[in-house]
Amino acid sequence: MTESQPTGALKGLRVIELGQLIAGPFCGQLMADHGADVIKVEQPGVGDPMREWGRNKPVWWSVIARNKKSVTLNLRTTDGQDILRELVAKADFLIENFRAGTLEKWGLGYDELSRINPGLIMIRVSGYGQTGPYSSRAGYGSIGEAMGGMRNLAGDPSTPPSRVGLSIGDSLAATMACLGAMMALHQRHVTGRGQVIDSAIYEAVLAMMESTVPEYTEANFIRERTGAVLPNVSPSNVYPTSDGDILIAANQDSVFGRLCEAMGRPELASDPRYATHTARGQHQEELDTLIGEWTRNFPARHLEELMEANGVPAGKIYKAPDMMADPHFKAREALVHMPHPDFANIWMQNVFPKLSATPGKVAWVGEPLGAHNDEVYGELLGKSEGEIAALKARGTI
Repeated sequence: MTESQPTGALKGLRVIELGQLIAGPFCGQLMADHGADVIKVEQPGVGDPMREWGRNKPVWWSVIARNKKSVTLNLRTTDGQDILRELVAKADFLIENFRAGTLEKWGLGYDELSRINPGLIMIRVSGYGQTGPYSSRAGYGSIGEAMGGMRNLAGDPSTPPSRVGLSIGDSLAATMACLGAMMALHQRHVTGRGQVIDSAIYEAVLAMMESTVPEYTEANFIRERTGAVLPNVSPSNVYPTSDGDILIAANQDSVFGRLCEAMGRPELASDPRYATHTARGQHQEELDTLIGEWTRNFPARHLEELMEANGVPAGKIYKAPDMMADPHFKAREALVHMPHPDFANIWMQNVFPKLSATPGKVAWVGEPLGAHNDEVYGELLGKSEGEIAALKARGTI
């Protein structure tokens, strides 16, 4: 393990992370980022499939498993289940994202584990939640995004519903689960007892769906895909430049006036078609066309500087190379370079949010399978070298 140690507001708390892929492990990453001692439990000889994910090179593991200790444990065996109970006795949280009912099948449900550790907070992330007629179904993030309503709104109206380009449903459910865990931790300070956090992917997506449901129930309106524009809010769109695209958001009256000045068309601000928020919304398409005909004559960088000088929110559509080169990213250390035994140029997003008194940090990248078996089973659980060797020989670890 790297000599550097995690720091942050959660230092001193221990998390046992079960499950795999994104929905549970991203919750563990958030907690490890802020100093929690996260022990990731993986199947011996197999490990989390995330170890193999990444475009061109399997680098995603470096991010989602950073700051975590990796141990191997076969939870399908009696020995493995007993060892998990030993770990739970020394833990504050347990994260799992198996199909609902899996832990109960192994005799590791909350009722049993809370008898071992009444203060345990169990974080359960699943497709449909722990109750209800769909709870036993297999559920991936993409299905939760569809069922929660996000997929229907993603993309251009001329195409089928789109993916947003990220596993956003999984990450939302994990983030909500982490938020719930902090609420439960506060309550434990009051009662001394833990509880279960039930974070369903489709409900985490649903929580982000703004006023789409009351728009239907009260106004019989169903939102549909609108592409890059926010309907009836103008100008706020992606506009062409001579070398790419730029996003300009100048929908407020005063900001629109400043945009008109920057365009050399101050009269547009008082034109009845564009003078008010409502009027601009009614003439959104023609206003976007007018602005686009102007922006396409300049490079994006020139327009970005011009908008900044006139107090108009604007920005290029960033990709990874843009982020690496941006001075603001550098000044705030939004990206961090980490040493890695196999990859010499690993950069990744830094810890977020930033805390002024107890900042987190990336101490190490995702470790090899079982890298911390001796530390966790020997030092934490007090098992001898002989006991650890016997567990390994039996395939338990």
